[in-house]
Amino acid sequence: MFSGSLSAAPRQLLAGLRMLIVMTVVLGALFPLVVWGVGQVAFSDKANGSQIERGGTVVGSSLLASTFDGPQWFHPRPSAGEYDTLASGGTNLGPNSEKLVALIAERRAKVAAEDSVPGASVAPSDVPTDAVTASFSGLDPDISPAYARQQTARVARARGVSPERVTALIAQHTEGRQLGYLGVERVNVVTLNAALADLAATAK
Repeated sequence: MFSGSLSAAPRQLLAGLRMLIVMTVVLGALFPLVVWGVGQVAFSDKANGSQIERGGTVVGSSLLASTFDGPQWFHPRPSAGEYDTLASGGTNLGPNSEKLVALIAERRAKVAAEDSVPGASVAPSDVPTDAVTASFSGLDPDISPAYARQQTARVARARGVSPERVTALIAQHTEGRQLGYLGVERVNVVTLNAALADLAATAK
C-alpha cells in the first residue's frame, strides 16, 4: 500500500506539469493575444494610448493633460504633480486645510486675471471650481464647458479670430454624459487645443 502511493506520485507530478504547460499557453499567450487583437480591431485608438500625431510625430495623448503656456491656448485643470506622469497624484490636502484654501484663492485671482480681456472681464467669484482644483490624478484632460467658455475671449483675442469661431470649436469638443446619465458634460483640453493648432495651420 505504501509502495503504491509512491508509484502514484510521478503520475500526479506529470499530470500537474501538463496542466501547468496548458494553462501557461492558454492564459499566458493565447488569452493576451486575443485581448490584444480585439483591442486593435475594435478599439484601435484607445488601445494604443489615444495618441495625437502632428506631422508623423506623437505630440501627446487625449487621455493625459499637459501644460499649454500662453494666452492662445485653453488651460487645463491645475496639477499637483505639474502634469508629470511619474508624479501623478493629488495634494492630500483636505477641505479644512488653510494651505489649500489659500492656494485656491490665489488660483481664483490668477485665473480671473488671465481670462479677463477688454470687454470681457472675469470676477474671481465667477471662476469655475475645476479651474482652481486639481484632479485626483493631476492628469485629467477634461474641464467643464463653463471653464472652457470662460477662456473663449482670451483665446480668440490672442489668436485674432472671432469668439464665435472658438465657441464653435468648444461645442464640437464637448462630450456628453456617458450612457446618457453617468458623469457630467466635459471638454477635452488636449483635443481642443489640437483643433486650435489645426485652425491656425489652415489660416496660414
